[in-house]
Amino acid sequence: QLQLVESGGGLVQPGGSLRLSCAASGFTLDYYAIGWFRQAPGKEREGVSCISRFGVSTNYADSVKDRFTISRDNAKNTVYLQMNNLKPEDTAVYYCAATMVLTRCRSFTVMDYWGKGTLVTVSS
Repeated sequence: QLQLVESGGGLVQPGGSLRLSCAASGFTLDYYAIGWFRQAPGKEREGVSCISRFGVSTNYADSVKDRFTISRDNAKNTVYLQMNNLKPEDTAVYYCAATMVLTRCRSFTVMDYWGKGTLVTVSS
């Protein structure tokens, strides 16, 4: 069974950091581009970042540029999202998703597989 599982969310103060992980089971992650998305309460889901199959290409939403870094370790079948200088507006459920089509990932559109999400709360 193909599965993506996010972890690493939690409560953090403004200005703090968190690292999210997205672990795959049932399939080999290096066939897929991986995207991170988030959905804040009462808002639509938005794309945050995307990384190509071997990590050569990455892109970010303007709202997280220079604060978030996406990376992957295909040997561990895991993708990461390092989040620094967190702001209250980063509060959301964060999801990772996989697609074989890089352009879909980069444009934050249709993805093939989704995790169930991990909650990030930024509050003092």
